[in-house]
Amino acid sequence: MDRIDLFRTFIRVVDTASFTRAADMLGLPRSSVSAAVAELEGRVGARLLHRTTRKVSPTQDGLAFYERCLRTIADFEETESFFRQGTRPSGKLRIDVPGRIGRLVVAPALPAFLDAYPEIDVTLGATDRAVDLVGESVDCVLRVGPLNDSGLIARNIGSLPLVNVASPGYVARHGTPRCPDELSDHWVVNYASPSTGRVEPWEWMDGDVLRTLPMRSRVTVNSAEAYVACCLAGLGLIQIPVYDVRRHLNTGELVEVMPDHRAEPLPMTLLYPHRQHLTRRVQVFSDWLEDLLHREVL
Repeated sequence: MDRIDLFRTFIRVVDTASFTRAADMLGLPRSSVSAAVAELEGRVGARLLHRTTRKVSPTQDGLAFYERCLRTIADFEETESFFRQGTRPSGKLRIDVPGRIGRLVVAPALPAFLDAYPEIDVTLGATDRAVDLVGESVDCVLRVGPLNDSGLIARNIGSLPLVNVASPGYVARHGTPRCPDELSDHWVVNYASPSTGRVEPWEWMDGDVLRTLPMRSRVTVNSAEAYVACCLAGLGLIQIPVYDVRRHLNTGELVEVMPDHRAEPLPMTLLYPHRQHLTRRVQVFSDWLEDLLHREVL
């Protein structure tokens, strides 16, 4: 391997905390990955990794070397791209967004981005699952809701407003709740986090205070698509971002209830694995996506 490949291999081992996982992602034998790290340690004259039977982790010298490798790789890719394509960003871009944002917002607008940047190829993941950026080699993800990730770089996009909705069929059968005190007579569609399985309670803002209430439900789902579909079928009330149901509200397929008792808006954030030297393709996509979300969602 040349030195750049050695650096890339070392970065992947640190990111995955495993020689085996790094080898799988790089398409190399595990022995080659282990030999590459050993060669690096010989070149720099320092032990870069702690090795155990279960995982590997960087030493103090390894952490410092890892940060320098990140900067070196980013500079190399930027320089290589500059001389190959002029000043236009290029290369493969792997991103992940929530399922309905991907289907309703990003995918319809993506042709305009690809026309503007013909040297960028995009792999678009659209899932409600919390993707592992490092382990799955994703350049950036869009998250909606509170963040639990450590060691990731966050770019705040804005706050996503939510709305309480029901189908006309549900309202005809059960009536329209006008305030939280009337919720005990109603049913909801439960939403369980696809990552944790936790069922979200019904929420509303009482001035500056967030109130929650467990609700009766006969149906629990773990995707936004199923959440909306069950509400359309009259199975209960739901709380959901406005953009998700704007078309249904405009056509009368769904109606808003308790407009004065909405849940707290959800933070929307772009996450990256590393702070230093985002590639230009990631930078231009992030700027494009933020502008798109402000126009279409926020």
